[in-house]
Amino acid sequence: MSFLIRVASIGDAPAIAAIYAPYVESLSVSFEQRAPTAKEITRRIESVTETYPWLIAESDGEVVGYAYASRFRERWAYRFAVETAIYIASHRQREGIGRRLYLALIRTLSAQGYTQALATIALPNEGSIDMHEAVGFQRAGVWRSVGFKHGQWRDVGLWQRPLALAEDDPEEPRPFGEVGLVLE
Repeated sequence: MSFLIRVASIGDAPAIAAIYAPYVESLSVSFEQRAPTAKEITRRIESVTETYPWLIAESDGEVVGYAYASRFRERWAYRFAVETAIYIASHRQREGIGRRLYLALIRTLSAQGYTQALATIALPNEGSIDMHEAVGFQRAGVWRSVGFKHGQWRDVGLWQRPLALAEDDPEEPRPFGEVGLVLE
């Protein structure tokens, strides 16, 4: 099936919330306690999209996945690194949507001038690990027993992907609002 990749809008918040809810409620993939409402997703999108991208995969008018980037850490020296996340609707997994969506996110972040993409994956999660590694992320470490969900302590794997060469005097990353979506 075909799909397109585009920038998320606040109108996508209900579909994003519906995709994300099972990851929160039924699985240990997300460490949130309650699935956020569409209103909360709207707030999250609005709070970062001038600086960081939120992207959507859409098929026949249906949002089937989303990926986004956010600030890695608050401290000033971390400003060249971003944290990334991706979620695909359960009925559309293993179709290549995640890979193409994540590659669009990576290209966009590279064009903005970020140098490192960092992802955390609640373990075990072979599907997410495979998808991250397929787009160039490499295992960087594990935080042991840092999340307690569904009656068990969970490890979190750390994955990292270079976006650009680290230069001695890099230019500051450009806002997403200035760069826009980069597909190729």
